Amino acid sequence: MRLTTICAVKYPLSSRGAGLLDNAPLPEYIKCHWDSRSEEPWDPATNPDGYIGLCVAENKLVWDLLEPRVAANRDVDSQSFSYQDMLGAPEFRAVIAEFLGKRLANRTVNPDNLAVLSGAGSILETLFYVLTDPGDAVLVPTPSYAAFWPDLGTRDQATIIPIHTTSTDEFELTVDGLEEALRSADRTVRALLYTNPNNPLGRVDEPAKVEEILHWARDKGIHVVLDEVYALSVFGDTAFVSGASLKPQLGDWLHIIWAFSKDFAASGLRVGVLLSENENVIKAVDALAYWAAVSGDTQSLLASLLSDEAWVDEFIAANQRRLGEAYRRTTDALQEHGIPFVSADAGFFLLLDLRPLMEEVSWEAEDRLWRRLVDEYKLNLTPGSACHSAEPGFMRLVFSAAPTGAVIEGVRRLGRLFRSLDPA
Repeated sequence: MRLTTICAVKYPLSSRGAGLLDNAPLPEYIKCHWDSRSEEPWDPATNPDGYIGLCVAENKLVWDLLEPRVAANRDVDSQSFSYQDMLGAPEFRAVIAEFLGKRLANRTVNPDNLAVLSGAGSILETLFYVLTDPGDAVLVPTPSYAAFWPDLGTRDQATIIPIHTTSTDEFELTVDGLEEALRSADRTVRALLYTNPNNPLGRVDEPAKVEEILHWARDKGIHVVLDEVYALSVFGDTAFVSGASLKPQLGDWLHIIWAFSKDFAASGLRVGVLLSENENVIKAVDALAYWAAVSGDTQSLLASLLSDEAWVDEFIAANQRRLGEAYRRTTDALQEHGIPFVSADAGFFLLLDLRPLMEEVSWEAEDRLWRRLVDEYKLNLTPGSACHSAEPGFMRLVFSAAPTGAVIEGVRRLGRLFRSLDPA
C-alpha cells in the first residue's frame, strides 16, 4: 500500500482558545501558590525558612474531625456508579434541603428548588449563563472574591460593574453606592451578586442591611444572587441570618448559593448548591448540568455525613471555635508586630493594611510589594488588585490556610519587614 506523506500544517486554536492563552483566568497569585507549595513548604523543624501560602481560602484546621467520619462511610452502593439526575440525586437533594431548611432558611426547603453542581464556581457560571446575555452587567461590591471575574466573564461573557467600597467609609456597602452604579451603567444590568458573610472582609451584614439591599434590588427589578458559602463559618459577635430566612418566599428574583467547600472544609470535593424558587431558572440550569454534575460517590458520602445530625452539630460548633481561636491568635500576632488590619467576624481571612510598606500608594507599588513578599519572604498573600479593591495596599491573609504556627510565622516575617522601615 502506498503511503501518502501529508505536509505539515498548523492547527490553530479558535479565537476563544487563543484568548484563554493570552488572558488566562487563573490569577497570578494562585499560579505562584501552586508552583511554590510543592517545592519548599514551611516546616518549623526541617524548613523554617520555607514557603507559606496564606492566599487560598481553604480551611486546614479541621481535617482531624473530618477524617474519621469520612473514612467510616465507604459503603458505596451500585446506584452511585450509575447515571443519576444531573442536578443531584433526589435522595441527596432531599438531605440538603432538610439541612438548609434547618441551618439557613429556618423553614421548609423544597428539594425541587435545588441544583447541585461541581462547586460554587460551576453554580455561578451556570446560573449567570441563564440570567445574562453576553455583555450584560452584574453589580459586584468590592473588594470582592477574586474568582467572580473569571466565573462570570470567561464563558458567560458577562460584564462586572464594581461597586467600590473604601477604608475611608469602613468598606461599607450602601444603597446610594448601588444606585449610582446602576444609574451610570452603560449596559443592561441583570443582577446583583452580593456576598454575606463577605469575602475578603470577613464581615457579617446584619439582617436590616440585607433587607435594605434586597428591597432595593426588588424595586429595581434585578435578580439578586446571594452568595452565602461562609454561612456557618461565623466566629464573631455578629450572628449570621440567611436571606432565605428573611423572606417567606424567595420569589423569581432571589437566588441563594451555598457549598460544602467552606463550611465543611471540603473544597476538593467540588459540591455547590443553588437554591432558587424560579422554576424556569432551575429548568435552564438543569439543561446545562450534564457538564458540571457531581459524582455519585461524592453525593453518597456527603448525604451520609449530613444525615448524621449529631455529628454535624458537633462539627459546626468545633469548626467555629477553631476558626475563632485561629483568628484571635493571628490578630494578637498582628498587633504585636504593629501590622494594621480590618477586623472580621466570619470566614477564613482578614484584610491587612500594608500601605505603610509601599513607597507610594499605587497598583504598581502594591505589585512590587507582593512580589517582594513572595521572593524574599516566601510569603504569599492575596493582593488587593486580585480582589478588585478600590485602594492599593490592602491584602488578604487566610488564617485557616495553614496550621496556625505557620500563620504566626508568616506574620512574624511581615513584622520583620515593618521593622526594617522603622528609622529607630
